[in-house]
Amino acid sequence: MLSGLGVFILVEMMLGLGSSVQQPNIVLMVADDLGWADVPWHDALTIAPTLTGLANSGIILDRHYVQPICSPTRSALMTGKYPSRLGLQHDTINAGEPYGLMADETIIANYMKQLGYDCHGVGKWHLGYCSWALTPTQRGFDSFYGYYNGAIDYYSKSVPDRNHGNVY
Repeated sequence: MLSGLGVFILVEMMLGLGSSVQQPNIVLMVADDLGWADVPWHDALTIAPTLTGLANSGIILDRHYVQPICSPTRSALMTGKYPSRLGLQHDTINAGEPYGLMADETIIANYMKQLGYDCHGVGKWHLGYCSWALTPTQRGFDSFYGYYNGAIDYYSKSVPDRNHGNVY
């Protein structure tokens, strides 16, 4: 079963740093292919108590434009730049592609590290992995648990290569 739904969670926790004022913990969740009425705060028939609890104790960002596919949306979120400025506006970065979000781009994890946060990623990266320099732990994240690519078969853990017919 291949899933188009990918969730990338960026969890940053404040280090002690000897300060009496602790910065808040930040959890940023991105859900690909999530419709407007797929969450309880837009549709009372949708039941998701844990998600509702998180939303009620935080900030819901639901008035933002995104791209119709994963990699452009993720590149914009991570950098704060339009995907067209990054050369990532046209398509997703598939398995075996020799490119990704350029290593010299500063991403949100880099900024959060400067503020004293630990940064951990969970879920789907989908911003390229043709070299280690493009992977999350080389981009400011302390750890990453998930998949570098988009579509993944959750049972076999294989990734189809849509460009060359290979399975990784």
